[in-house]
Amino acid sequence: MTGKQRISAMLSGQPTDCLPFMPITMMFAADRIGRSYREYVTDYRVLAEGQIRTAEEFDFDYVSVISDPAREAADCGATVAFFDDQPPAIVEEHARLADPKDLLTLQIPDPLGGGRMHDRVKGVALLKQRVGDGKFVEGWIEGPIAEAADLRGLNTILMDLIDSPSFVRDLFEFVVEMELRFARAQVEAGADIIGVGDAAASLVGPVLYEELVWPYEKKLVDGLHAMGTRVRLHICGNTKPILAAISRLGCDIVDLDFKVPMAKGREQMGPDQVLLGNINPVTTLRDGTPDSVRAAVAQCHAEAGPRFIVGAGCEVTRNTPPANLRAMGEYARSHS
Repeated sequence: MTGKQRISAMLSGQPTDCLPFMPITMMFAADRIGRSYREYVTDYRVLAEGQIRTAEEFDFDYVSVISDPAREAADCGATVAFFDDQPPAIVEEHARLADPKDLLTLQIPDPLGGGRMHDRVKGVALLKQRVGDGKFVEGWIEGPIAEAADLRGLNTILMDLIDSPSFVRDLFEFVVEMELRFARAQVEAGADIIGVGDAAASLVGPVLYEELVWPYEKKLVDGLHAMGTRVRLHICGNTKPILAAISRLGCDIVDLDFKVPMAKGREQMGPDQVLLGNINPVTTLRDGTPDSVRAAVAQCHAEAGPRFIVGAGCEVTRNTPPANLRAMGEYARSHS
């Protein structure tokens, strides 16, 4: 099976020759080709080179354009700080929506308008051109509360959930429409699946999550499915209190961070949900040995059961020993 066939079969509930292997690499991939992270996030050609080189070297089943959460916000006019060897950061002191009234005049950027969103779309197209049907090509967008935090400021949007729920709903409506346009451009460029990063959701309690965040994540997921693409949800942090709600979103893949026991994820999300993860990317993957990495992945597999994709709980850190990452892949290739 090719990587694309393997992932497609897993998502369709069909037999696979072995477990799919889909770890997130960003700074690690830039380092493998000797390029700065600034180059990686600002030039789609560098990103594509890093992704393809890393996927080939470690036998990944996919490539991805995930790089940083500041693309949509930058095109909306947010102030973004760039660094030579770290991810870009949104300058919250100058939040784009520091004044909520600015939402009334904020326009959805054109994802093909030459900005940072367009760079990502071009990355998808180049990856598709280079890997063809050999590997899954993953596009990436921000989720409702993650992007709202990028535009408004993390602490501010969390306060808004209590103080200004009507404004939050209006902002989430804007975000969902923007992200669907961005996703469509990536799908038309060749993406086989769209990853949705909604990290801030793990900071919201279950009541507020169900009332304010979940309906817009659901609208986003349904909109992505309506355009014919698959959906991978990635929420960093402890999602244990909201697992049951996440299970009702209908995502094709749900990533679990290492803070959530895989057994808990399976218990809350049922037997059919494809789960991805979730060894600790630092203490296990970076600081462990090939043998301890294989043992940790085996434990995840045992708890998740057959509907399982091998990966870490979050990004593979830049100084992870190559032998440890290969050990993850060797486990995936030797188990079905």
